[in-house]
Amino acid sequence: MNLQLSPADARFRDEVRTFLDSALDDDLRRGAERCGSLFQDYATNIRWHRVLYRQGWVAPAWPEKFGGPGWSVVQRYIFQAECAAAGAPALAPMGLGMCGPVLMGYGTAAQQTRFLPRILSGEDYWCQGYSEPGSGSDLASLSLRAARDGDHYVLNGTKIWTTHAQHANRMFLLVRTDPGGRPQAGITFLLMDMDTPGISIEPIIFSSGDHEVNTVFFEDVRVPVANRVGEENDGWTVAKYLLEFERGGGGAARLEALLARIRRMAAATDASGHRLLDDPDFSSRLDAAAINLDAVRMSEFRILSALSQGGNPGPASSILKTSTAALNQHLTELALEVTGIWALPHQPEARQPDAKVQPVGPDAALTATARYLNNRAVSIAGGTDEVQRNIVAKLVLGL
Repeated sequence: MNLQLSPADARFRDEVRTFLDSALDDDLRRGAERCGSLFQDYATNIRWHRVLYRQGWVAPAWPEKFGGPGWSVVQRYIFQAECAAAGAPALAPMGLGMCGPVLMGYGTAAQQTRFLPRILSGEDYWCQGYSEPGSGSDLASLSLRAARDGDHYVLNGTKIWTTHAQHANRMFLLVRTDPGGRPQAGITFLLMDMDTPGISIEPIIFSSGDHEVNTVFFEDVRVPVANRVGEENDGWTVAKYLLEFERGGGGAARLEALLARIRRMAAATDASGHRLLDDPDFSSRLDAAAINLDAVRMSEFRILSALSQGGNPGPASSILKTSTAALNQHLTELALEVTGIWALPHQPEARQPDAKVQPVGPDAALTATARYLNNRAVSIAGGTDEVQRNIVAKLVLGL
């Protein structure tokens, strides 16, 4: 595996760096720095989305025929890494990274023409209706009922943990169209307007004070059959295709930036003249995190190599997912420790991008507790660690 950039890719990297230097203003950087949730706040996200859209770079993985830049796998990786290193906000993946690719693979020509340009421009903001109360990680056990009524489906039931449903104007979701037989065989994939009568949203507030996810209730919600993606009762096939995008790699550069930030904070002297970096136990845990970061980066390179040769990453993506989640949580623990007493104030209002509230303590400590609390979810979201380890056990270890 050759880790050296070609001259063309090196020029591309420099082009990306030049663009980021000019495009990332103080407000965008501040919004990214103050984000304590798993997802960037809507206002910062959509502003950065539109900046990238004007540049033609908002959908790095999309082919040119659908409005993407037509970049190679290596170029996409370079772009993601440079954005992370520059402290750029992370874009919401539901439209660009999930619904868009599904429509390219399974959508009708009319659906592609209607929805893909609006995903690119940011005019449509999507949320994902997958999880349901009581279903846990068993997605096939979903029960939100969709009964056929002429040229509509009538939906009744509940979705939960729906990220940014309070901002979204559209949802892609899985529904139960056949309650009999094998669970996977009775699921259908639909697209829905969030202003459809019968939809109500109830916020779920994290312990950090953030409002990121919601419960969404459906009472006789009518969705046109024309908004079905794929065939009726074949939504499981579409869902599995989408999950390939949801569980993709990427993230080592952002973890590297977080590790560097922790090192800088640990190297500062406190009021008594001590540095946490001089503590042998803390220093050894930092070094262990750096070693694990190298492992994550090499896993990303291994997947990048497979994709660039037209291959499939296979179980390597599950290995990357679990190792990235574990390192993410470990780094948030170290960040909380290095923050010390300044991690105690509960101040979600001060973390808002347009906050007029003066934060208590240093800015670097503002997100430590929120990120620690919210990142407990990264070993669940996008496929639990247990599920990912089962995949590795079966496909790698042959158990």
